[in-house]
Amino acid sequence: MKLPEPISRTFTGLISDIEKGQIKIPQFQREFVWDIKKSSKLMDSIIKGYPIGTFIFWKTKERLRSVRNLGNFKLPEPNEGDFIDYVLDGQQRLTSLFATLKGLKIEREEKRIEHYDEMYVNLEAGEDDDIVIIDKENYKADQLIRLTDLLYGSLELLFSLDKKYHVKLQDYKTRIEAYNYSIILIRDAPLDIATEIFTRINEGGKPLTVFEIMVAKTFDADKNFDLAEKFEKLIDDLTEVGYDTISDAIVLQTISLLLDKECKRQTILKLNKKKFIEIWDDVVDAIEKTVDYFRGYYRIPVSQLLPYNALIVPFAYFFYHHKDKPTGDKQKYLQDFFWRVSLGTRYSSAVESKLAQDIKRIDSILNEELPRYDWTIDISPEVFDKTGFFSTGSSWIKSILCIYAYHQPKSFNDSSIVHISNDWLKQANSKNYHHFFPRAYLEKKLKDIDYKNFWINHILNITIVDDFLNKREIRAKAPSVYMRKFSRHNKEIDETMKSHLINDIEKYGIWEDDYDKFLKQRARAVSREMRKRIIEQDSDMTMKAEVIDELDQVSEIEETEKE
Repeated sequence: MKLPEPISRTFTGLISDIEKGQIKIPQFQREFVWDIKKSSKLMDSIIKGYPIGTFIFWKTKERLRSVRNLGNFKLPEPNEGDFIDYVLDGQQRLTSLFATLKGLKIEREEKRIEHYDEMYVNLEAGEDDDIVIIDKENYKADQLIRLTDLLYGSLELLFSLDKKYHVKLQDYKTRIEAYNYSIILIRDAPLDIATEIFTRINEGGKPLTVFEIMVAKTFDADKNFDLAEKFEKLIDDLTEVGYDTISDAIVLQTISLLLDKECKRQTILKLNKKKFIEIWDDVVDAIEKTVDYFRGYYRIPVSQLLPYNALIVPFAYFFYHHKDKPTGDKQKYLQDFFWRVSLGTRYSSAVESKLAQDIKRIDSILNEELPRYDWTIDISPEVFDKTGFFSTGSSWIKSILCIYAYHQPKSFNDSSIVHISNDWLKQANSKNYHHFFPRAYLEKKLKDIDYKNFWINHILNITIVDDFLNKREIRAKAPSVYMRKFSRHNKEIDETMKSHLINDIEKYGIWEDDYDKFLKQRARAVSREMRKRIIEQDSDMTMKAEVIDELDQVSEIEETEKE
């Protein structure tokens, strides 16, 4: 990269280069927000010869996604191979200048139009007055001239004004046309340096995201490729199946891992534009197959339930290389991978480096080899009992919610399937997360217990319900009370409760309102389910299903002895 170079351009050169498409405003710049009043102040400063600040341009042959139109003026594309000056600083001033001197119409919010051709020069103004005005109500018509007429009007029009203004007209016109615009030109800088300069200049604003930079970098008019539009289309399609929370970072990480086996910021920014565009459709197909697989095989109906959205990445990597649904060992190994990542809180930090490590494990699965893992998991009943504080931001808790969702929970009162959507899964206090032992009931029962909130808001005490009906019926009642009512109305209550991993009403302490027994029995049920999905390795803390059954039998004997 060469040192920044100070240059200057006149009005004619600057406007001409914008009109030819040689000066462009990259799409990562914010919208044009200066109003016509502020723009008129800029023109007033120019006529008075005041400094208006320096523009910073980035000169490059790269083709970025840029602003296509300014108001009612369509900006042309430059010739292929030509250098372009992208505006890194001064966009508001430059756009104001161009809109004013071309007399453009700029559409604002609520379809309001600002007419930049209605900017006037007050020929009676002194140097201390506003020479450029937008409100002509208190002025005589013969002492005003449109700014655009001053610059582009015919001699006949200019000479039609009073002779006393002729010298001033020529003076003002010369001042505008001869004004030297100060520019700092940055040459031969890569995109990541140019955007870093932009970010530092606009330090008070919001830093550019990797996606915003890649939108600019990968834009290709000839191939009709606009990453922003492509991503929006993908999200629109995923919204229809409840997976609208997938971020742009997930897509970029997937592409980067496929092209370069890494997905750090620097790697993504250096991706080859041509290869990026070529791979796009296949990546979208792989992501959609991943979503179908999560919804179908794992029965995770919406993306908000995913322990990590980043799980999309390794699975999309798999489906990019494996066009069909996995079967046999591949299916088992993938399932094992999914739950190990989720229960091991794998993507809670250093996601990019861990994704790069994990696609090597996916490569093993593609070769029908069981990967080895350098982290352990504990799916014994005790761990679910002791580490279950309910938080929807926890991958551990979401893993259990995924198990609940897998069994397609049914409504207590009529056994209808519960509808699960992203809208109500975002908050732990959602009405659709139901405390089986009601909060109000437990607050009284556990009033002298330490960490009362932990035990009340326990994931093992949570069931997924469909609407407020169950809560309205349940309120603060003991389970033994409200479950008797549901048992009378719902003849399929046993099967209904199995869909909530309450596998035997008689053994879960419900009729005795035994909260401790309920938690322990549900912990065993969750542990069983997890063990079905994990391929046990030496370092894992698990408990065989037979052992859990033995614990259940011991529990029954203890209950009988109590009686």
